Amino acid sequence: MSRVCHFLGKKTSSGNQITHRGKAKYLGGVGVKTTGITKRTFKANIQKVRAVIDGNVCRVRVSAKAIKMGLIQKPLKRNYKKA
Repeated sequence: MSRVCHFLGKKTSSGNQITHRGKAKYLGGVGVKTTGITKRTFKANIQKVRAVIDGNVCRVRVSAKAIKMGLIQKPLKRNYKKA
C-alpha cells in the first residue's frame, strides 16, 4: 500500500539537501559556499485511522493535516460490558 492520504492525496515528494560551508558575511566571514547537493525525500505524515466511510467502519491512511481539518468521522466507541 502506498504512502498516500485518502482524502487530500498528499504523498512523498522529493527535493534537495544543500550542504553549506563558511561564515555569513554579516557575521564577519567571506560568505557561505555550497559544498554539496543531495537528493532527499519529504514524507507526508500518514496515520492509519479507523473512520466511517459510506456508513461502514474501515481503516484508511490519512494525513495528520486531514485529521486536524476534521475531514474524517471517527466511529462511536463500543459500550462493551464483560459477562
